[in-house]
Amino acid sequence: MRRVRPGTASRSAVGGPSRAAGEERALTSVAAGDRYEQPEDLPRLWHVTLSVSGREAPLKEVRRALEQLAHDHPFLLTSRYANDHAEIRYWEEARDLHDAAAVALRLWGEHRQSAGLPPWEIVGLEVIDRETYHQRVAEGYGPPPATPVGVHPY
Repeated sequence: MRRVRPGTASRSAVGGPSRAAGEERALTSVAAGDRYEQPEDLPRLWHVTLSVSGREAPLKEVRRALEQLAHDHPFLLTSRYANDHAEIRYWEEARDLHDAAAVALRLWGEHRQSAGLPPWEIVGLEVIDRETYHQRVAEGYGPPPATPVGVHPY
């Protein structure tokens, strides 16, 4: 890497000409009355609740598998489990509900082998946006905030 004193470089880091010492760059402005509108395709946060169930499995194995899933999927908030069903709650960042739901529907199957998850099927899925989640909690009829975070028996 070449070091240069400020004002002596003839080219910028991206290969274009640099400004001469003291030269100001052109400023651009927004016309009066124009408002910034956030692009619609930016990712948003979605609260996901995934419910799975199937044949009974040893509780120790279910717990270990869910702990491994939490390690593999860092946004996992909490898991509740019994020997024949489990519920996983987490935040997913996605462009829209369809993308968040698609990821959620793949989660169990894609991690089944690597985390050692039981061969259970998905029996329920809820995906809601962040605003709806917080509104439900504030009104007292939504799922309580996921505390304590982690893997817990029912």
